[in-house]
Amino acid sequence: MSDHKITPRTWSPPRWKLWTLPRRVQALVLLVDLAALGVLFFAARTVPEPRAWATAGWLAAAAMLHLHASHLIERRRRDRSNSPYVDLCSVWIFAGAIALPLALELLLVAVIYGHRWVLVNRFDAFRPPHRTVFTAATLALSATGAIAVLQLTGTHEHLAYLTAGVRPGLADLAAVVAAGGTQWTVNTALVGTVIAWTVPIEHPRQVIGSASDNLLEVAQLALGVFVALALLWWSPAALLMIVPTFALHQCVQLDQYKVAARTDQRTGLLNAVTWHEQARNAVDRAHTTNGRVGVLMIDLDWFKRINDTHGHPVGDDVLAQVATVLTKAVRRGDAVGRYGGEEFAALLPGVDEAEARTIAERIRTRIRALRITAPTGEPIPLTVTVGAAIYPAIPEPDLDVLVQAADNALYRGKRDGRDRVALASL
Repeated sequence: MSDHKITPRTWSPPRWKLWTLPRRVQALVLLVDLAALGVLFFAARTVPEPRAWATAGWLAAAAMLHLHASHLIERRRRDRSNSPYVDLCSVWIFAGAIALPLALELLLVAVIYGHRWVLVNRFDAFRPPHRTVFTAATLALSATGAIAVLQLTGTHEHLAYLTAGVRPGLADLAAVVAAGGTQWTVNTALVGTVIAWTVPIEHPRQVIGSASDNLLEVAQLALGVFVALALLWWSPAALLMIVPTFALHQCVQLDQYKVAARTDQRTGLLNAVTWHEQARNAVDRAHTTNGRVGVLMIDLDWFKRINDTHGHPVGDDVLAQVATVLTKAVRRGDAVGRYGGEEFAALLPGVDEAEARTIAERIRTRIRALRITAPTGEPIPLTVTVGAAIYPAIPEPDLDVLVQAADNALYRGKRDGRDRVALASL
């Protein structure tokens, strides 16, 4: 029997992971689910016309084919990383909001996410069922908001008569844009609230998404408009829209692969190869422009003891928290990388010796102040030793020479007692 198979105990309501979330998150999730069911009950009172059923069928067929194609990409990507599943379902859901009556739009959401659950569960069997249900419910409510905008403005009716020679105007285009904005706003607000109530928020992009995430969502909504026009004008043509959607999915994966190739998986910092590349360019630029550049080599003191005493998972958590401190302690424009093991490197363009020492001391004191507790409840004391080297104080315009000088200073600091900053000299 496969290890990935869901057992009956997993589906037992008392065992749902939903009940481990904060109470207000539980309440919001259940309220959203119930609201989606309520909207479905309201919409089901109106029976769609046969033509609308045919349109929904073509749209569902296109969505299913795209899900299967994208699933192959996602399976390969998820084998290499732990990043969220990407499906681009907003393309089909927004197209449905434009081209379908509410009842069929809600049915489309249920079909897409029911099918998606079956696909994803094959290689992500531990995904909590309530999360998929909540995602479907938020999209059902956001699509309901989009449909309400289109109906209130009359755009829904105008688009329904495309085959009769009716040509919507700029006001209809504005309504479609407003509907897309409504769908994005409702979905982001609901999901963002759950995130804000579940994990500590250090940056707004954790709630509203990064610029690239939102650009991808806008691209999906725009593509959804063209899918809807194809459905309303010539329904089978919607199947052809799988090709640009699949191409968009491939572009997303390529971008993620590029990021993964540049970063360290445990800490999210630059990996050693990428840091070296940036640092070498900075040293060459400083030499050409008679500028300055600093390198810090940062090593956690007694890190092996942490792994030996508390285990490698705790050690990995320590590395991740130290990485967060480092990125906040340096200046904007500095580059921090994981050099290897418990050693980190920071590139400081334009600094002199005094500025480099100030930044290094800030790193040292913030790491010392970091409070990490082992699973046993025992506090884990942390200190770092930092070696610094500055070009042109080290006159050779060569990154390897600069790194070696900073490393020598680092080991001198280790010999002198650790938990200190040491500056390289000739």
